[in-house]
Amino acid sequence: MTRIRTNLLFLLLATVPFGFAQRGPAIEQQLTFGPYHPSGIYNVGELVGWTVTPGPATPTYSYKWTIRRNNAVVLKEGKLDLSSGKDTIEITGDRPEMLYVAVEPYATPGAPTPAPQAAPEAGRGAGAAYTGGNTGRNNGLYAVGAAVAPAKLGLSTPRPDDFDAFWDGKLTAQAKVPINPALTPVPADVPGVDLNIFALDALGSTAHGYVAKPAREGKFPALIQLQYAGVYALNAHGAAQRAAEGWLFLNVDSHDKLPSDPSGNVPRNYQAVGNTDREKSYFVNMYLRDSRALDYLLTRPDWDGKTIVLTGGSMGGQQSLVLAGLRPEKITAALVCVPAGADANGDLHGRKAGYPNWPSDNPDVMKTAIYFDTINFASRIRAPVMAGMGFIDTIAPPAGIWTALNQIPGPKEPLPMIESEHDNLTPLNGRACPARTNELLNQLVKGGEFKPNGIRP
Repeated sequence: MTRIRTNLLFLLLATVPFGFAQRGPAIEQQLTFGPYHPSGIYNVGELVGWTVTPGPATPTYSYKWTIRRNNAVVLKEGKLDLSSGKDTIEITGDRPEMLYVAVEPYATPGAPTPAPQAAPEAGRGAGAAYTGGNTGRNNGLYAVGAAVAPAKLGLSTPRPDDFDAFWDGKLTAQAKVPINPALTPVPADVPGVDLNIFALDALGSTAHGYVAKPAREGKFPALIQLQYAGVYALNAHGAAQRAAEGWLFLNVDSHDKLPSDPSGNVPRNYQAVGNTDREKSYFVNMYLRDSRALDYLLTRPDWDGKTIVLTGGSMGGQQSLVLAGLRPEKITAALVCVPAGADANGDLHGRKAGYPNWPSDNPDVMKTAIYFDTINFASRIRAPVMAGMGFIDTIAPPAGIWTALNQIPGPKEPLPMIESEHDNLTPLNGRACPARTNELLNQLVKGGEFKPNGIRP
């Protein structure tokens, strides 16, 4: 996920209508899947299944399939037989779970079977010998997913007893550090907008980003954009566009560097830095910088004193949920797409974990991870939350996202995207989330209220 500028997040900053383009030529589709429930959501005890038929391209491979609970525990295996024009993949959902089905090519009909190769990890495909597939990788792998009673998915790992004390202590210590805001004007390429780079003193580091506002007197609702994983320059043009819509807009860099700097002095494996010690984890200062940006916003006389919306995708969604939990009394709404950082101990408990991909075979890492897991911030959130999840997402697995939502005591709106891998891999299949985000932002900037409407199939 690092150093990938996702289509979804670029478009979250845009004011033009959403539109997606698959990277490179369209990937050939030899298979088509029809879910028994179009919503992809089932009750415990129901038959979960898909009707599989040939896709637009004539099938040239033989396929096998594996159903995994939470993309970790193998439940059932089989082979597709399309000789009659269709086949089915079925299983009864026997508990709250996410089901992931990997459909992998294993031979070309009429040709010798390729040399054996190591079984691919879920979501990684079957090897360079094959092409096509629906996971965005053009490696022959298809995947489908389903949710069984997802609103009942519970914690895989207990929340630490001292979780709140740890983070409240960090916020208290940071509150003693003067913000000392420094603003540097930047020419805006959007008329009627004031644009600045900001630098703010935080506990142990400096928060940076762009702040943009309409170039007129007044008080404005605030929107804070948090960033997906990687090290890159932020989108100054997108910040100006948001201000032109009427927002007091903060685009916060995830790192201690200028937002215009494409690299800074940031280690490429920053997510692993300090991962054996909660006091030294890279995410301590990242989360505190996000909170410091909010501190600064609250001092600005041009904020309307009422509306603060958080938004972001992937690691930006992770940071949005964390900030909504760290500062619950200040946030109006959180609108996130495929948020990462949930269920970091999942690999120890029958759930495939995703980004930041901390090693589950290191007990110190796993002990540290739970202090940065979005699931453990979720119970502190008071604002309404919209969260999109891809049912075949292997970077931000849906079981963790749904578990985080289930910990939020207030209103929330899950947005299932049943054909979507992570947004940078299958942007067309994930377009519902940025579209819904913009719909809600258009309401909120005009003084409207976000009232979550439950599951949107």
